[in-house]
Amino acid sequence: MTQELGFGQPMGGVAQTAFIVPDLEAAIRQWAADMRAGPFFVLPHLLVPGQTYRGQESRADVTLAMGFAGHMMIELIQPLDDHPSVYRETIETRGYGYHHMGIACADVEADVAAYAQRGWHEAYRAAVPTGGEVVYLDNGSGAATGFIELLPVTPGMDATFTRFWEASRNWDGRDPIRPFA
Repeated sequence: MTQELGFGQPMGGVAQTAFIVPDLEAAIRQWAADMRAGPFFVLPHLLVPGQTYRGQESRADVTLAMGFAGHMMIELIQPLDDHPSVYRETIETRGYGYHHMGIACADVEADVAAYAQRGWHEAYRAAVPTGGEVVYLDNGSGAATGFIELLPVTPGMDATFTRFWEASRNWDGRDPIRPFA
């Protein structure tokens, strides 16, 4: 892996900003029209086996979309049920809006340990289709101020997100909603 991801963000740095939204399609259209971000690639029903929330098995289902504003990946997340999750926790604490920053990690487990030494603890973990597992960290105020998500930089992740970024370059605003695969 290089020190810079294919979409221009640094390894070990912020690669993503995420928001919880009540209506994914409406949010995509707003981001495309008002912030000229996009196009957005939608991953429906990210309900994977083995996900955990606060140490317990989680059955929370979400649909998400990823697009770019410059080199910054924007993730929009719509919860699809009322199961306990980091998303419901945030909505219940302060409503929709900002949720987390995603940090690009070469070794998620090593970074989990390093953050734990600074007082962060695991709030959520799930496998992702681009390889590896994401881990959301909480410093005790995650739902109130935002979480950190550790993003595993795998060849699949870098290639997928670079493809999304390339689609955003010179994007003319047409077809703002596209399939993830």
